[in-house]
Amino acid sequence: MARVLITGSSDGLGLMAGQLLVNDGHAVTLHARSDERAADARRALPAAEHVVVGDLSSIEATRRVAEEANALGRFDAVIHNAGIGYREVQRTETVDGLSHVFAVNVLAPYLLTALVTPPDRLVYLSSGMHLGGNPDLDDLQWRLRRWNGSQAYSDSKLFDVVLAFAVARRWPDVRSNAVSPGWVATKMGGRGASDDLSLGPLTQAWLAVSDDPAADVTGGLFYHQRPGDVNPAARSVELQEGLLERCGDLTGTRLPDR
Repeated sequence: MARVLITGSSDGLGLMAGQLLVNDGHAVTLHARSDERAADARRALPAAEHVVVGDLSSIEATRRVAEEANALGRFDAVIHNAGIGYREVQRTETVDGLSHVFAVNVLAPYLLTALVTPPDRLVYLSSGMHLGGNPDLDDLQWRLRRWNGSQAYSDSKLFDVVLAFAVARRWPDVRSNAVSPGWVATKMGGRGASDDLSLGPLTQAWLAVSDDPAADVTGGLFYHQRPGDVNPAARSVELQEGLLERCGDLTGTRLPDR
């Protein structure tokens, strides 16, 4: 039995992955951004052991999520599932004055990775849209460019892969991978999504707990339990280090050495 924390799991793919893991006998801790959403999560998956609560758009609240998670004991795996989609029609700022998309999709998984006791496995949810992501670090908060929600999302999903690969390189004893779940009909994906929804949560659950040798790897991106196409920029050590440095500057927390 593995202990698994899944962020953004009050509904959608996070909740579905939690259900798969519970069905296989694993101990799951869900995460919701509010008490109301936490109650929804408990009703949807009463077999979950715990639900941690906090809005990942806030640096302070993300720190509290990490504290709450650590108080529950060390996890064997953490699935960084929480995310904002590509439909924000205008740039929205968080309480910290950051781009909402960047704060939730990139900065929160960075900060949780830095603060939560390192597990054996880390899984970061990306997207096939990361292939069109812009690796330029100069305007992460979209203050200089005209807002483009689709591009901001693509950039953030590229940075999720960059983060996964950076952690894999920095922490060789932790298996750190990214997942493209496919375009599936969740609230984020929309009703027109063409991929198989039943396959959407499988790969992240598999990477989190499976004894399959194909899942016992690090520094990869997977689509439906197979290696997926990767934006070549994600392999750049310079980009990886640059992203870690900027996230460290924004949060005041550096990724620990191991």
